[in-house]
Amino acid sequence: MNYIDIIGLFAGACITISTIPQIIKVWKTKKVKQISLKMFGILTFGIAVWIVYGILKNDLPIIITNSISLILNLTMVYFILSYEKE
Repeated sequence: MNYIDIIGLFAGACITISTIPQIIKVWKTKKVKQISLKMFGILTFGIAVWIVYGILKNDLPIIITNSISLILNLTMVYFILSYEKE
C-alpha cells in the first residue's frame, strides 16, 4: 500500500464516519421528521455508483470506504423508513 492509498483511505474514512453521529442520534431518539429521505436515497445511490467505479478501476480505498458508507447509509434509510411511521 502506497501513500496515495493511505490518503484515499483517510479521506474516505472521514466521510464514512461523518454519518455515524446522525445514525446514533436517530437510533436513540427514533425521530426522523427533519431528515430528508430523498437526500439519503440519492446519497446512497451515489455511493453504490462509487463502489462500481472503484471496482472498475480496481481501487481498493474507494471500494472499502464506500462499501462501509453504503452500509451506514442503508442503515439510515432503514431508520427513516421505519421511524417515519411513528
